[in-house]
Amino acid sequence: MAHSPAEYITHHLTNLTVGEGFFTLHVDTLLFSWGLGGLFAFCFFLASKKATSGVPGKWQNFVEMVLGAVDSSVKEIFHAPDPLIGPLSLTIFMWVFLLNAMDLLPIDLLPILAGGAGLEHLRVVPTTDMNTTFALSLGVMGLIIWYSLRHKGIMGYPKELLTHPFEPSFKGIGMLLAPVVIVFNLLLNLMELVAKAVSLSLRLFGNMYAGELIFILIALLPWFVQPFLSAPWAIFHILIITLQAFIFMMLTLVYLSMAAATAADHH
Repeated sequence: MAHSPAEYITHHLTNLTVGEGFFTLHVDTLLFSWGLGGLFAFCFFLASKKATSGVPGKWQNFVEMVLGAVDSSVKEIFHAPDPLIGPLSLTIFMWVFLLNAMDLLPIDLLPILAGGAGLEHLRVVPTTDMNTTFALSLGVMGLIIWYSLRHKGIMGYPKELLTHPFEPSFKGIGMLLAPVVIVFNLLLNLMELVAKAVSLSLRLFGNMYAGELIFILIALLPWFVQPFLSAPWAIFHILIITLQAFIFMMLTLVYLSMAAATAADHH
């Protein structure tokens, strides 16, 4: 393990990688992301199989509470009938929450175990890796495009990109400006789409990276000071990781609701 503060911080902020250049893979990020996604799916599958109409157990109570909260959010924001949006929202919330929750583990626990297994680096919080948050946001961008095409049509969505927010005129002198208006609309709409994805990614990454860095800085303090700072920060951080997962889910719902909205919905 590293000894100087700079080496300690660098060590904890370095991913376990294979490959070089563009083809570098962050192995720890991939393994923790896949593992936590599988854990969520398996645990909720078991809850559905063991669900009872009688007195529910603690795990069933928790699952029903989460399902109720997500379902309420979906009904408030997404008004088009869609069987996919509920499970999608639940998956986004729980997966991002579990990725964030890795930050609550003792900062040195898994890196020390990894070092004992011969691994030089191990970064355990996937959402402190910008590759993860950008991958999630690119997935949301793909969903926005898919929902737009699904609800507005193969011709309707491209038409919206070209004719909104400024309607081009093809009469009189307006015909001369129509190509400029169309290109401007397209650029504006594409910029808006990219901005949604980038803002989703950077918001989640920035908050989680800052939280991880604070845990690392607390670990550098004398041992007799650490409990007085780490425990309160961990308790506060539970709110942060939950809030960031909820915000990511809610913004995704808002964006997909906007994508599914047709001209008729606004009248």
